[in-house]
Amino acid sequence: MKFCLVLFFSILSIYCFGQSSLNKKAQVFFEKSGPFIDKMDYAAAEQVLKSAVEADPLFQNAYIVLASVYKAQKKYAEAKAAYEKAILINKTVAPAVIYGLAETEFATQDYLKSKQHFSEFLILDSSSDRARRAKKYLLDCDFAAIAIKKPVKYSPTNLAEGVNTTDAEYFPAITADGETLVFTRQINGNEDFWTSQLKNNKWDAATPLSSNINTIRYNEGAQTISPDGKYLFFTGCNRPDGLGRCDIYVSHCEGKDWGEPYNVGKPVNSEYWESQPAISPDGRTLYFISNRPGGSGGYDIWKSSITDEAKWGPAVNLGPDINTVYDENTPFLHADGRTLYFSSDGWPGFGNKDIYYSRMDNDGKWQKPINIGYPINSFEDESGLVVSADGNFGLFSSNLKGGFGLQDVYSFGIPEVAKPLKVSYVKGIVRDRDTKKTIESNVQVVDLKTNKTVFDDYTDPETGQFLAVMPVGSNYLFNVNAEGYMFYSENFELKAGDINKPYQIEVYIEKIKQGGNVTLRNIFFDTNKFNLLPASIRELDLLIEFLHQNENVQIEIQGHTDNVGDDKLNEKLSFNRANAVYEYLIKNSIDSKRLTFKGFGASKPIADNKTESGRKNNRRTSFVITKI
Repeated sequence: MKFCLVLFFSILSIYCFGQSSLNKKAQVFFEKSGPFIDKMDYAAAEQVLKSAVEADPLFQNAYIVLASVYKAQKKYAEAKAAYEKAILINKTVAPAVIYGLAETEFATQDYLKSKQHFSEFLILDSSSDRARRAKKYLLDCDFAAIAIKKPVKYSPTNLAEGVNTTDAEYFPAITADGETLVFTRQINGNEDFWTSQLKNNKWDAATPLSSNINTIRYNEGAQTISPDGKYLFFTGCNRPDGLGRCDIYVSHCEGKDWGEPYNVGKPVNSEYWESQPAISPDGRTLYFISNRPGGSGGYDIWKSSITDEAKWGPAVNLGPDINTVYDENTPFLHADGRTLYFSSDGWPGFGNKDIYYSRMDNDGKWQKPINIGYPINSFEDESGLVVSADGNFGLFSSNLKGGFGLQDVYSFGIPEVAKPLKVSYVKGIVRDRDTKKTIESNVQVVDLKTNKTVFDDYTDPETGQFLAVMPVGSNYLFNVNAEGYMFYSENFELKAGDINKPYQIEVYIEKIKQGGNVTLRNIFFDTNKFNLLPASIRELDLLIEFLHQNENVQIEIQGHTDNVGDDKLNEKLSFNRANAVYEYLIKNSIDSKRLTFKGFGASKPIADNKTESGRKNNRRTSFVITKI
């Protein structure tokens, strides 16, 4: 809309100040174009202007306005020819005409001439808003001339009739397992969310997301969904509880339906414009677009993180590493937590808004954005890209030829260099071991390399389901706990370079009772040693928390080994390892009267010692409840 208004006033100024033709017939046709331009009916304006130049082939101003009308319809080759004809008639033209010619040359990939004419324009006009844009176009010319010679593979595929209709579909969002799609559909001017499920590699017929979220009175759009599909952040505008024109809202999925959305409030939202949220995979940082003061340009990418008090912290601008003096929009943070895709018309590109990606380094700093390449990017606006968890394909919306309607959702393969870091995920259900009923429980996943929690949330209260994303290349603690139950411990080691398929598991936890046994999968020692390694601390702290929450429980800490080596040495090693855990608990305020420890060596295997995986499982630390 911003582009259309600028173009409208540009045409209007030329029309108002244009010189008359001595050919009365041509002048009548020229004047007829005015009302059509007022109504932005550019197709009708084109016809009468063509009649004007047919009647008077030397009618320069008619050619200039015709060129602008062509440009409004994205007929860039025709616009370029009309500008050239106008200048051929008389080389003395307004700077805006030279700018228009340069822009159409850029749009038709004639970068050498475009650069020449933008340079000519800057000699005549060096301080206007157009001049600032012309300087940016010079950088674009240099970039595009090289980048267009190195096209990336691009073959967009329409998601077909399950998702797309004769109405407009856009802003796709997808869960980490790739099975649930949420998108915006506009019907008769009203925007609502719809959802589709992937079944047998085909998207089924989409249905409205929820009457708790979709409204008749307001528009809902520009959404993001958490990797597990449980949280939907979206944009709501002009609502009674809004702080500004557009605010960010969130809804939580419970069972088969979504809860009532609520405004996330300050400091994320303000009296300014906030939109296009993107949630980090751990659910602790929200990225969004705002035009509030303190940014680099008009619309910037900002972020806010959850504080220790479980509130959104101050809004922080991503700064010049990402934002420019122009506009950035549609941020999407991949499930790897370190690859940010977004659109911008400020970084060197192919004109208008292009899609870029940036990676966060180990110090948390965003690297210089990289243009995703041609022909994914073009002279037109490209935005709204989301990328699947496996990094293989992207989703976006467009009005490409052969579609179903105004805008459709498409997918395409992500170029290898633009792919995010590899991730896997663990997806499952938590059940009561005895009753087999699902349980609402807390699931935590901790990156033991960085000691950062990458997932900390509750399973669905109705289905007991969860999904947690884990970037490849690290070692993860996995813990499930629920009030009145023994906790569950697992470890996932995702080595870089390995084929890390998603984990599909069912977790069975049992109620706290005498004789209850838990294997602590995240207690680590060096080979043949009994000093606790630093990566063990998070698991030990979970055990301490369990003991504090259940102060009537007494436990025996048990050490176990595989059958490799001397039995007596293995028994002594397991004893010392159990003792190391015992000593850590005492040092951290657990009463020694509640604790005992014992080493069993290789006498109590839980797996086959003939295999490496079996021996690994047998090398373990566990505890048993001895008294309640």
